[in-house]
Amino acid sequence: MITRLSRLFLRTLRDDPADAEVPSHKLLVRAGYVRRIAPGVYSWLPLGLRTLRRIEDVVRQEMDATGAQEISLPALLPREPYETTNRWTEYGDALFRLQDRKGGDYLLGPTHEELFALTVKGEYNSYKDLPVTLYQIQNKYRDEERPRAGILRGREFVMKDSYSFDLDDDGLATSYATHRAAYQRIFERLGVEYVIVAATSGAMGGSASEEFLAESPVGEDTYVRCVESGYAANVEAVVTPAPAPLPIEGQPAAVEYDTPNTPTIATLVDWANEAKVLDRTVTAADTLKNVMVKLRHPDGKTEILGIGIPGDREVDDKRLEAAVEPAEVELLTEADFAANPFLVKGYIGPKSLQANSVRYLVDPRVVEGTAWITGADVSGKHVVGLVVGRDFTPDGTIEAAEVRDGDPSPDGAGPLVAARGIEIAHIFQLGRKYTDAFDVDVLGENGKPVRLTMGSYGVGVSRLVAVIAEQQHDEKGLRWPAEVAPFDVHVVIANKDAAAREGAEQVVAGLDKQGFEVLFDDRTASPGVKFKDAELLGMPWILVIGRGWADGKVELRNRLTGEADEIPAEDAVAAVTAKLRG
Repeated sequence: MITRLSRLFLRTLRDDPADAEVPSHKLLVRAGYVRRIAPGVYSWLPLGLRTLRRIEDVVRQEMDATGAQEISLPALLPREPYETTNRWTEYGDALFRLQDRKGGDYLLGPTHEELFALTVKGEYNSYKDLPVTLYQIQNKYRDEERPRAGILRGREFVMKDSYSFDLDDDGLATSYATHRAAYQRIFERLGVEYVIVAATSGAMGGSASEEFLAESPVGEDTYVRCVESGYAANVEAVVTPAPAPLPIEGQPAAVEYDTPNTPTIATLVDWANEAKVLDRTVTAADTLKNVMVKLRHPDGKTEILGIGIPGDREVDDKRLEAAVEPAEVELLTEADFAANPFLVKGYIGPKSLQANSVRYLVDPRVVEGTAWITGADVSGKHVVGLVVGRDFTPDGTIEAAEVRDGDPSPDGAGPLVAARGIEIAHIFQLGRKYTDAFDVDVLGENGKPVRLTMGSYGVGVSRLVAVIAEQQHDEKGLRWPAEVAPFDVHVVIANKDAAAREGAEQVVAGLDKQGFEVLFDDRTASPGVKFKDAELLGMPWILVIGRGWADGKVELRNRLTGEADEIPAEDAVAAVTAKLRG
């Protein structure tokens, strides 16, 4: 097929859009692939839609190869199934809710576990029908609080979500492994550099969970890996290795000190070293920081929670949110402090929390027998040598502290190294959470009901357009791999010579006969404008027909490598064909 640039619905821009923060957002808008309609909502223009469809084709091919079957469920969904699983509430403000003219509640689907479970329940009733995997490629909707980075983090996006249904856990493990391998093939075909990391299940539920993260400095997900062992995990899923407990017997009694003007860890450490309260230099790691948050549970109830972490660490909001899900985390207000006068800002300690029935969870490093410098619950006072298991006993542990470079790997093989990535896929072994909710049973071989077990597997299809743009661009523009490029080759007429133009028409016709998708820049614009647009648009091969035509020469440029070859004009079609099929 030949697409003439003079007729293509396209306007390229020379300047970056004002709201663009990351390269993919800037380039996809400048190159005319997408246009912003509202925050987090984008239109796909012809070039963008062709790229999106090429990615969909790769995903569809690999899913079909696993034996999965494609269906299409509505994006507009009734409230009742999500009420049954409590996700109508658990999703919180991220859910788009609406009502019909009769007052019935609906939502725009963020994901479809409920509907797939009900679909299988309505169609299958025998063990002979299983296993089965169904999938769809469909628009999804999430009311992101701060949509950003163009199509990387939008409110409407295209996702492939598939769901496996098996008779037992062994079957689920097989389905999970099949999807994992299919995803690896998908990302290898798309040329995406990625890492697979252990992850949390969140509102999805289930047990085993892994994320595929595209390596990128603009990624919102922080993950860690151990170079020695290959261990990798999203920071939310990292389990802190707990040190061995210490003996309590023989430790000196805790001592309360006047510590005026020490509301921060830094001022507390300065005081402790000046007062020489220990026979060594005190660091922030010797202090116990007590952070207060308020949890809002799905049933609407609120709870004040105390979190104790070593003073040299900060609370990681994502780890905290993952640890308390499905509850939502809020900061305490001045009214909360006024209503709970035992919460003395800057001087909060564990004793007062527990005396007032405030649940108190600590970092796994805060083990029995460790001694801490922490608040004494009185303004201007701290206690030194407060021992866990003797002077206070936490209600449990929580993974809320930041994970840092150099922290020990949970598998004990070496230190962790932190990096950033963009989530492109997530796979879950859901188990029976949703089939239990809807009583999805079939008759087993013995005639008794068998409760099915599910897996859920998502790929961010539209997000992959931006991910590839992030990983493959250069200072001149986009650089699409051949598998996803909207056109196979971009032919540019670089002068107004009638013979060159006629020759270009012949070459383009020859490429079309070979079955290639050709973008033909037949405009009357200057060569400079055409070259800049060709580099910005990013087709993998650019064939330049210009002044050299008179000498029987054309130039073939590889956009990915930057290499250029001068080839005989009469061999142009054969040379391009060899490159594209080689």
